[in-house]
Amino acid sequence: MNTIFRLLLEKLKESSLSVIPIVILVVLLKYTIAPIPSWNLILFIISALVLIMGITLFNLGVDMSLIHIGEHIGSTLVKTKKLPLIIVLTFIIGVFITIAEPDLIVMAGQINGVPDSVIIISVSLGVGLALVAAFLRILFQFRLSYILITCYILAFILSGFTGKDFHSIAWESGGVSTGPIMVPFVMALGLGLASIRADKTSEEDSFGLISLCLIVPIISVLVLGIFFTPSGGSAMTVPNIESVSDIAMLYRLNISEYSEQVAVALLPIILTFVVFQVIWIRLRVKEILKISIGTIYTYIGLVLFLLSVNVGFMPVGYQLGSTLFENNNSVVLILVGMVIGYFVVAAEPAVFVLKRQVEEVTSGAISAKAMGIGLSAGVAVSVGLAMLRVVTGLSLLYFVIPGYLSALLLTFAVSPLFTSIAFDSGAVASGPLAATFMLPLAIGASEANGGNIYADAFGIVALIALTPVITLQLFGLVYAIKSKIAKKAMVVPATEDTIVELDYSSLEQDNESPVNSTDENNNDNSGISIDNAVSKGYNEDSNCQHSDNGRMEENNG
Repeated sequence: MNTIFRLLLEKLKESSLSVIPIVILVVLLKYTIAPIPSWNLILFIISALVLIMGITLFNLGVDMSLIHIGEHIGSTLVKTKKLPLIIVLTFIIGVFITIAEPDLIVMAGQINGVPDSVIIISVSLGVGLALVAAFLRILFQFRLSYILITCYILAFILSGFTGKDFHSIAWESGGVSTGPIMVPFVMALGLGLASIRADKTSEEDSFGLISLCLIVPIISVLVLGIFFTPSGGSAMTVPNIESVSDIAMLYRLNISEYSEQVAVALLPIILTFVVFQVIWIRLRVKEILKISIGTIYTYIGLVLFLLSVNVGFMPVGYQLGSTLFENNNSVVLILVGMVIGYFVVAAEPAVFVLKRQVEEVTSGAISAKAMGIGLSAGVAVSVGLAMLRVVTGLSLLYFVIPGYLSALLLTFAVSPLFTSIAFDSGAVASGPLAATFMLPLAIGASEANGGNIYADAFGIVALIALTPVITLQLFGLVYAIKSKIAKKAMVVPATEDTIVELDYSSLEQDNESPVNSTDENNNDNSGISIDNAVSKGYNEDSNCQHSDNGRMEENNG
């Protein structure tokens, strides 16, 4: 119990650091340049507290259950040694784990004209295919950069055949699919799958899975966009709040809906684990009990997460965006967006893990502090560009195509490990707050501007996922340059004596033998021992000292 309580406090601290900076910024904006009704602010603060508790319990449950489930399933799949079975089950697991992704559920609910289930299933199929591709890459040692280049070029081509209103939705789906459930589970599953190769590359193979799970869903939704077109405006409404009882009623009316929704989403994962437990894994009762308790925490946390987001967090973010645009000019909207983006990623717990990871990989050549500043600045630029799109209506393709082309070209200049970590980092930066607060903020500003929310507002999560990739690739390029400079500086000075062998056994004989004043015998040999060289130098020094002492005595005489 002490361990669980300690973990609970740790997760509470992490979730608080993620949410509290947003609350502070909203309060400051309410009393300065974006006045919103006071009761709506109270709704936002209460929802933020519920959100913190939801993220805390959810992350605790993921650590206790989903990560262990992923590790056990991954290693068990490898032990079957049946490639067709591994491919089929990996695909099914990828689909099941994505259906439960809260960020995806949130985004799908904001699109009118396309059923939520169609978008969720399309993204889930993409993740399933991505996991299969990731496993085959590990098995056959394909270079990740070549796979990524192929996938992104295919996405660029499909973007030309997809409706304009669906571009941003498709590229957005990659960022929201790699959310708080999928990322830790897939990383754990990857460690299990990578164990198929018991060599030094197995650790590197565990990276890069998330990058494929980000791009392949984009491709699947681009295909979906050929057949579907979103319609109407935003699906969000701002509730009319006049008392605490109104807030309590909102929560009471919605809790049953999200409780049922989460149960349906988690059921496939639980059933998959039960099947593996009965047929292959067969864990002890103690381990099963721990995973069961973790699953309960995950369920409660996910219910609180979706409830708080849909009841208060997203509506107030939407209202704040429209108020910002109506009461200020476009420059203020862009600058406020950049400030929010900077602090959102700076407080993201997963970013701390990423910074430590890069610092360890580079042996301190790239510090965690420099990484943190680079990532925060990159995401600030992302949100600024997103707000610029809201104001001007520029296509998302003007940013994602040059951005990813630059990142793909950099893969030829940095190490494969850095490429894997860089493309995985997009999922790290686009955390829960990107879909639940930043996207509603952009939608509110876009509707206030009279724009098309699907073409102009959607895409903010895609941009947030883009800039960390470029940032880490640039850091990787700096590290590669530093490494080359360091290798050139490590030049061993040439010496007259050539040391070929180590002969420690002759040390005593050399010390006991009289000093040989001539080196003719040594010069005839093709090589000498290190001890003879040391002894020779020592004797020459001794002779010099004796001659110096003789001259000193003569002078004194």
